[in-house]
Amino acid sequence: MDLFKLGFLDVRLLDLIDILLVAFLIYKLYELIKGGVAMNIVIGLLSIYFIWWLCVNALEMRLIGAVLGQFIGVGVIALIIVFQQEVRRFLIMLGTNSFLANSRFAQKLKNWSIQTGKENQTDISPIVKACVNMGKTKTGALIVISRNTDLKFFATTGDLMEAEVSKRLIESIFFKNSPMHDGAIIISGNRIKAARCVLPVTDNPDIPAQYGMRHRAGLGISEQTDAIAVIVSEETGRISIAIDGELKPDISAEELQSVLEKEL
Repeated sequence: MDLFKLGFLDVRLLDLIDILLVAFLIYKLYELIKGGVAMNIVIGLLSIYFIWWLCVNALEMRLIGAVLGQFIGVGVIALIIVFQQEVRRFLIMLGTNSFLANSRFAQKLKNWSIQTGKENQTDISPIVKACVNMGKTKTGALIVISRNTDLKFFATTGDLMEAEVSKRLIESIFFKNSPMHDGAIIISGNRIKAARCVLPVTDNPDIPAQYGMRHRAGLGISEQTDAIAVIVSEETGRISIAIDGELKPDISAEELQSVLEKEL
């Protein structure tokens, strides 16, 4: 059914819905890449496309047009490679917030995967107590807690442990003279899977300068996976938490307990 005419075009209700959906997707993609290196890459790709269009259609420069045309011909594959992290973040966001992800079937599937993949749920109390004690002594720490994403790849970058979560063990790992205090520990279920793990660092330039590599690594793992990163600052002893690419700085023990209970 036509709603109105725009010149010689008949505009239908489905056309308006189509435009709104495309606009929403473009806006979400812009939110993912704004403020980062990806925005500069997008501008560079648009510049290449404009030069190619100008050379082929306006100036009829066949050689340069053919060279750039080969590059544009594999544009989709190049975009997937260049924007690998952004595509992953977009798919995670889509899988987390879409109506399909919130459906009853999806929730049952998630619960089944959690029950079959983890023997028991993460014990939050020793994590919170360890962070509070390490904050008092200004002991730097980076704790990554998995939710639905498998973190085996990141666990293999460190020393495998397979130990039960405990306050004393966490504190001993991050003790300043411990050989494993650098890097992150990865917790899955109620087990410390590995220590001294290497994490991807965020490329977000909006991170304040006072945050060091621990905060950047914690934010980076939360951008690429749905894991939760808890960071204790070595300089100030303050506790921060990174979830879904957002950093919540300077939170109290009660706030940390509440967030972990809600998210886990």
